[in-house]
Amino acid sequence: MPPTSPDTSHDTAHDSVLVTVTGPDRPGVTSALFAALEPTGAHVLDVEQVVVGGVLTLSVLTSHADAVRATIAPLRLEGLEIRCTAPRPTVTDRPRRLHVTLLGAPLLPAAVARVTTVLAQAGANVDRIRRMSGEPVTSVELDVSTHGSAQDVLALRRTLAVEAGRHGLDAAVSPAGLARMGRRLVVMDVDSTLIRQEVIELLAAHAGREAEVAAVTERAMRGEIDFGASLRERVACLEGLDVGVVEEVRAAVELTPGARTLCRTLHRLGFTLALVSGGFLEVVGPLAADLGIAHVRANRLQVVHGRFTGRVLGPVVDRAAKATALREFAAAEGLPLHRTVAIGDGANDLDMIGAAGLGIAFNAKPVVREQADAALNVPYLDAVLPLLGITREDVEDADLADEALGRD
Repeated sequence: MPPTSPDTSHDTAHDSVLVTVTGPDRPGVTSALFAALEPTGAHVLDVEQVVVGGVLTLSVLTSHADAVRATIAPLRLEGLEIRCTAPRPTVTDRPRRLHVTLLGAPLLPAAVARVTTVLAQAGANVDRIRRMSGEPVTSVELDVSTHGSAQDVLALRRTLAVEAGRHGLDAAVSPAGLARMGRRLVVMDVDSTLIRQEVIELLAAHAGREAEVAAVTERAMRGEIDFGASLRERVACLEGLDVGVVEEVRAAVELTPGARTLCRTLHRLGFTLALVSGGFLEVVGPLAADLGIAHVRANRLQVVHGRFTGRVLGPVVDRAAKATALREFAAAEGLPLHRTVAIGDGANDLDMIGAAGLGIAFNAKPVVREQADAALNVPYLDAVLPLLGITREDVEDADLADEALGRD
């Protein structure tokens, strides 16, 4: 005989009730509620449980409203409030689902109020909120549903970015669903992104021309001058410099706080990492090897008789070349572009940020923040993780597990 199907003769649209339990959290509350519901014959239609600051909220949507109400009315769970309410009618059209991530140090109520007001004004509903990280940056993720078009979502992202910036907050909008799951390629800029300095400026300091080079770098990052021309102008300042200074520069390089955590966590997830830099392979290559990064593209400095000539070898890795590298790395990994992430800070990163499935501006110039999918203005590179749906607790649990197994 075929298996017996459950009784679905009731109309769940008109015969449902929402049971909500709130109060101090303790073991056994969930089992007590579902045990009480068992004899009613009700079907569980939806359920969610969350604990914030030791306070439990457990909501269960069930069928058989009359039987459930009669059973719940006399139920007493010490210290807890139990309510039965009629659920709100649901919209039958399938909405577009989004994740809105908010990051602040600190995260202030006024900022959250303004962001959620913008969402409401756009007709977007906040379905769920969860914390992604605490100190030093607090981040929360809002699951949002909207019936707006793709263009409406783009306009919403831009409006949120402006409003968040006014309140010292970072806000990022990303699609929900399968787009977030599975393996990805993450491509990072190096200077002022993966590391805190500009390598060309570290080299130029040994030639006594750091200030001159820094001024050109700043103009290039703002998009005021062509990157290729600016690179050649800056590299010319290195003419005659002994190649041995590269070792000193490597030793002086400082990773951006959170860089190792970001790389370690993404490797655990099976992601592929890549560095694409307008800097120099002489420094970027060893850095990539240290971090276990698979793909690298950067400029090479010409050396003759142990001294820099003031020229680069081969085509310059500029704005267009960075986007080309992202596409080639994705093809080599068998990944479509929508499964790529690009992180950068300067105008020469704009093409790869635009080509990637998720483009992130990290402490970037205004022109980059305006065009990226997400902008981070906190000094921690692992703040990228919440944008990928990875919580701080996930990272810490994985670190503890590796520590227990004696892994680095």
